[in-house]
Parts: sequence; C-alpha cells; structure tokens
Amino acid sequence: MKRTLHTAGALLAAGGLLATSACGGSSGNESGGKTTVTVMTWESNATNQLIDKALAGFDDPDITVKRIDTPNGNYGDKLASLTQAKKLPDLFWCGNDTELQYTGQGLLTDWSDRLSGSGSGSGDFTTSSFVPTAMKNWKTADGKIGGVPSLMNTYGIWYDIDAFKAAGIPVPAAGWTWDEMYAAADKLHKKGAKYGLVADAMTALDGPFSASLYSLSAGGAPFADSVHQPTKVTADATYTEGVGKLVAGIKSGAVAPPGYDISSQQSLFAAGEIPMLWSGQWLAAGFLTDKPKIEYGFAPLPQVDKAATLYDAVGICTPSYTKNADATFKVLSYLDSTVWTKVLPDSPVAVPAYTAAQDAYFDALDKAGLTTVASTVKADLDAPLTMGVRFTTQWASQSNDLITAYWPDILQGKKPLSDLQTMTDKINDVIKSNG
Repeated sequence: MKRTLHTAGALLAAGGLLATSACGGSSGNESGGKTTVTVMTWESNATNQLIDKALAGFDDPDITVKRIDTPNGNYGDKLASLTQAKKLPDLFWCGNDTELQYTGQGLLTDWSDRLSGSGSGSGDFTTSSFVPTAMKNWKTADGKIGGVPSLMNTYGIWYDIDAFKAAGIPVPAAGWTWDEMYAAADKLHKKGAKYGLVADAMTALDGPFSASLYSLSAGGAPFADSVHQPTKVTADATYTEGVGKLVAGIKSGAVAPPGYDISSQQSLFAAGEIPMLWSGQWLAAGFLTDKPKIEYGFAPLPQVDKAATLYDAVGICTPSYTKNADATFKVLSYLDSTVWTKVLPDSPVAVPAYTAAQDAYFDALDKAGLTTVASTVKADLDAPLTMGVRFTTQWASQSNDLITAYWPDILQGKKPLSDLQTMTDKINDVIKSNG
C-alpha cells in the first residue's frame, strides 16, 4: 500500500487486490423483486473475506448485497475503465481526490440531503456522525457529497527501539522536534544504518505538502492554503528553513534521497535495516501478521511549536446512475457504521471516519499491545494543525509536473533553495489559469 496512489486512495492493500470476474454495473431488481446492490473494494483477499462475513449480517428482506471481485491489475485503471463504460458498481472504494473530481463532473450521486438528516432513510447516519475534518473535505465547493469517508490515514514515524537503544538515543515521543528527528537520523546513520530515516513522504511527489508541516508547526505559511480549493502556494522563510534542514539531512546521508526504492521499506524496517520510517498506521496490521524481528513503536510526526499532521481519508462512492438510491444508501450506511466494527478487530488497518465505529479499531490495537500506535492515531485526530497530502483538483497533474521538475533536484542540491520560489510561482500560474 502506498499513500501516493492518487486515483483511488491508498488504504488497505495489505495483501494485494483480489482477482476474478469483471464488475457488473449498478443495482437492479432480481426476479424475486429484491434489489441487488453491488460493492467493489480494493482490499486484500483476507480483508474481503472479513467484509463478506460482515455483509452477511445485513438484514433487509428486500435487498441483496453482492461484492464484485476486483480483477487483476491496478485498481485505478479498472476504476477509470468502468467510469468510461458507465458500469461502476453501486458502491466502490474511492480516494478523496476521486470523490471530489467525480462529484464536480456530475458522475456521482449527491448524498448531501440525506447526510444532513433532511433526506429519507438517513437516520443517525449524518454529517455530524463523522470526524469533522474528514467530512468537511469530502464536500465540494457547492456543498455536494458524492460519497462518504470511511477510513482515515494517519501518519507518524515508525522506529526501531533496539536501534535507538544501541545508539543511546531516546525513542521518539509526542512533542519531539524536527531537530531531534534529524539528529537521531544522523546518529543512527553514523552507527551503521544505510539511512537513519526513510521518508518518501517528503522526497516524493507529495513532498512539498508533507514538508509543509515544519512551517505550519512553527507559525509560518503552509505550502498550500487548501488542497481542495487552493488560491495560492507559498514558500516563505520558515518553509524554506524546514526544506533546508531536509536538504542537509539528505546530503549527510542521514536521510534517504529522492528516488530511493521504497517498494520493500516495510520489510526492511521489520528486519531492522531501517531504524526510522515515515509512514502510516496501516503498517500495524501487516506487522501483526508478519511479526517483525525487532521491537518497534510508532510516534507522532515531529513539531517545531504546535503539533501538526497530515489528513487523508478514503471512502465509498456511488455513481449517479445507481438504480435504487434508497437501497444503496442503506448498504452504504451499514458498510460505514457496522461492517468496520466487525472487520477491524481482526484487521486493524485504520481508524473509521464514522466516530461510533472507532472503538472497534482502538480496542483491537489495545488487545494486540500496540499502545504507541493507538496513542499516535489519537494524537493525529486531535492535532490542532493539519495539511492535506496532495492537491485533489482537476489540474493536479499540471502541478505534479512542476514539482517533479524542481523538488527532487532541490533536495539533492542540484538546484538552489531559491528555486522553491520559482516552483511556487509556476504552480501559482497554474492555479490562476484554472481559476
């Protein structure tokens, strides 16, 4: 699972995508008069089996729920082909960017009336039932909601307790600073680690957003004033200072450079070869299964003054041509409010955006002894300052091209820090031209 999977989000790919039949389109009536609601996930085989078991408990005599197995290949590619063919299932897993873009294009059913409590069948499944930040970011500028957030990615630093002890360094904890993180990375590197810190979140395409947390925490301007409806991007003195420290860390060898192969970073961390790894809470579920050889923990991202973190929620979307909106909404409500409470005890991959379902996730972490994961996720949910992980706009690819042209070279010293201003000026031109 990679957080940089732009088209369809990045959660819950611990075991790869399930491969069998093609998708079958939207809901319809069976011969017996029952409505069939189709569901497509990007989950692993094991998680899909847990979802199927939970869906078996859906009790409505007029509705049949059918999960459509996802074919081999990239979920985003399959989603695009089904979108073009107008054969999307009634409910499909989607990223925040996909939901906003599809809703803006009129491709999704707008649930805003039902979620406000004014529509029929909403019950207690309303916008107020969700983490406020998650639901806010699933609304378009005109208030439409083409899907609901289901699970939230939270981010932090996975650390090898054994490596820290051997190097005589205090383990990371809430409130630790960026300077402490870079100092620890440097010492771990000098003690023999190839890199003390692997943080592709800062060195890859989404890096300018993650690096923005330094500035945000210190009272400076964030890289973007919004990832959904941006009016400008900024690289002020505080932001530039933070990027400069990252550049220094890469130059010294303490931090892995842009282009570092991250495909095996989870297994390398579990084997004790990466002492610090910037990643998300989703690794916990895999660690429970694979049993790393090391003693490990998960700490909040560092700060300068105030705690600052990234926000990112994936969810479930519905095409505009679903044939039975009432039935589909009932299943959607059940998926978000009940299915996760049955799945997460065996596969605690992420905290639900639907607040009433969160206890199942935290209880599972506590039962597994993952106390640092639970405390860090809670700290992320309570963080006063947040930054989105990427632009969710239609023109995001234009910005990505500019980031690709400047960010890696700046971090590796091939371009000066002053080119941060050049990069932001060019992105601001894109924003203005698309405004």
